[in-house]
Amino acid sequence: MADPEAVGRAFLDYFYGLFATNRAGLASLYQDSSLLTFEGSKFQGQQNIIQKLTTMPFQKVAVQRDTVDIQPSISGGILIFVTGKLMPEGENMPLKFSQAFHLMPTPTNSFVVTNDMFRLNYG
Repeated sequence: MADPEAVGRAFLDYFYGLFATNRAGLASLYQDSSLLTFEGSKFQGQQNIIQKLTTMPFQKVAVQRDTVDIQPSISGGILIFVTGKLMPEGENMPLKFSQAFHLMPTPTNSFVVTNDMFRLNYG
């Protein structure tokens, strides 16, 4: 198996780079069986997930990762947990968030997101 730490950090650089400016570009990371829970609402499948991500109330956002934890999963995938801050374009107060990903390898030696959970942290 590839080094989980290296794969996880490369994934996060790619994911948050596209999340910040071109969320439609994230489509290749999801498949029909992928699941997203966003603030308690559940979305399944590439099309539904990308529709949710592209209809957020901002187009561009700066993402700051404060903590990152990465572990290999017993199923052969990679589990990633992130805390950080989002700064939507035009806003002056950052939004604290937590996000967890489960990545699984594909037969072509890449990874897809099977599970994605996102929460804003209030308070």
